[in-house]
Amino acid sequence: MKDYELSVLFHPDLEVNLDPALDKVKKIIESAGGKIKKEENDGKKRLAYSIKSQNFAVYYYFDLELPAEAPAKISSSLNITDEVLRYLLVKVDERKAKFAARRAEKATNEGKNEVTVEKGE
Repeated sequence: MKDYELSVLFHPDLEVNLDPALDKVKKIIESAGGKIKKEENDGKKRLAYSIKSQNFAVYYYFDLELPAEAPAKISSSLNITDEVLRYLLVKVDERKAKFAARRAEKATNEGKNEVTVEKGE
């Protein structure tokens, strides 16, 4: 199983009730043998250019673990899903992820080691 990131742009009219569309995408991921590690709703944003006569979309991000054959299955299913305007499924570069984790750990350790000096009266 490899790590992937999936960004989905949902139709802006679904902002009020996004749950059915999200459930549909989650079922597509799980039926392909994938596992959702993290998900994040980034809200409704203006698009850089019009997609299917829409100027706005609801951005949603997933961190996934997928088997080798799953990306093709997920792509073919998302292509025909009406609620999805666009999607992007990319493989996470493991070296960059490890480097980012080490960098974050180093930053937190440096923050703990700092000593605050208070001025006396």
